[in-house]
Amino acid sequence: MSPSRAGRGSKRGSDPELLAESVDLPTVQDPGWRKMLQRQLLQWYEVAGRRLPWRQSQDPYRIWLSEIMLQQTTVAAVIPYFQRFTAAWPNVAALAAAPLDEVLRLWEGLGYYSRARNLHRAAGLVLSEYGGQFPRDVKLLQQLPGVGRYTAGAIASFAFDLPAPIVEANTERLYARLLALQDDVRSASGQKQLWAFAEAIVSAERPGDFNQAVMDLGSQLCTPTNPACPACPVSGYCAAYRQGLQHELPRKPPRAAITAICELALIPTRVHGGQRQFLLRRREAGERWAGMWDAWREETRPEVVDGLGGEHVSQRAKAGSRSLFSAEFSEAIPESSVERLQSQCGVRVGAVQAALQLTYSVTRFRVRLTAAVCGVRGVPRRLPEGWKWTAVEELAELPLSKTGRQIADWLSQILLQQPEGL
Repeated sequence: MSPSRAGRGSKRGSDPELLAESVDLPTVQDPGWRKMLQRQLLQWYEVAGRRLPWRQSQDPYRIWLSEIMLQQTTVAAVIPYFQRFTAAWPNVAALAAAPLDEVLRLWEGLGYYSRARNLHRAAGLVLSEYGGQFPRDVKLLQQLPGVGRYTAGAIASFAFDLPAPIVEANTERLYARLLALQDDVRSASGQKQLWAFAEAIVSAERPGDFNQAVMDLGSQLCTPTNPACPACPVSGYCAAYRQGLQHELPRKPPRAAITAICELALIPTRVHGGQRQFLLRRREAGERWAGMWDAWREETRPEVVDGLGGEHVSQRAKAGSRSLFSAEFSEAIPESSVERLQSQCGVRVGAVQAALQLTYSVTRFRVRLTAAVCGVRGVPRRLPEGWKWTAVEELAELPLSKTGRQIADWLSQILLQQPEGL
């Protein structure tokens, strides 16, 4: 039961000093210790738990949808997407019946697009294999695409009140500090200890509320830096706090170094039937942003993108904030890129007519992307599967990556600025 639905339990213990009353730290196997910790957390949650839209009911569809969206994404970013998805597809049957392109289009901007593809596949399986009802068993839930151990535990506990353990970013940090865990939390040993602790500590009476409580505590008080230990309801149970290690734990592997790379995107353009069109391709399985439409891209050398010119627009620049069109360009793109594009789709491009440069980050890469609109010298009678000529007006309906949408907005602005065409 979420705070918005809480109707039982006392409000006692909302005073942080009372909640954080120091206790001895016996082993977690001590049932008395566990009960005290659970009680303190649940009392705090009834007062301080977050009011979130997916906590308004125990509908497994809404819980599953929110948990998939929340993977590697903040609550603030997820809320508007969750609201749009549930408005468009209020139940799992509606989502299963939706075209994948529509699902990807509504997901656009949330990132990690494999989640959207898995979401659509899983909805179909729930409908075909389970009659539209989510399985209540954790192991069966884990068989759904995109559902791992944490997500299965979240669905089982939040929707069905089953005492399933959870370990995600917030609880991982909280549990590591409660245990003063010295192992790397991402190591096999660290994960084994954290999951064992989560399984031992979850409340049998109110597992859903308990799991929500530990996530909220990790998010609001037991933060990665400067944890609010004096206000924490369980600081008296925390081995890291007792030992003064709360700022050092949890231990994680060093972050991978950021690698700078350059990309070149080529956008052939033509006028066909009196309409300006641009060539796009659907990204294939195994590629980043698989299933999304995009310009043809390849990694390239810095001197290639430097030589193409074009105005620089950061990923945060607002569309229309300044002109994106410039006439300062080189005559042509590298012949090797021309040949690679032609070998894949049969279109041979010529001189660059407009270019845009932007930067974005993905995983451990910092990418400088130059998108170049090019004239065409040769067009095949028929394009290969996964390629198509697209009018600017059609771009609004296609699922595009974040940078793909920036490029689409730029193309629209070019045509507004050059009403007679490039």
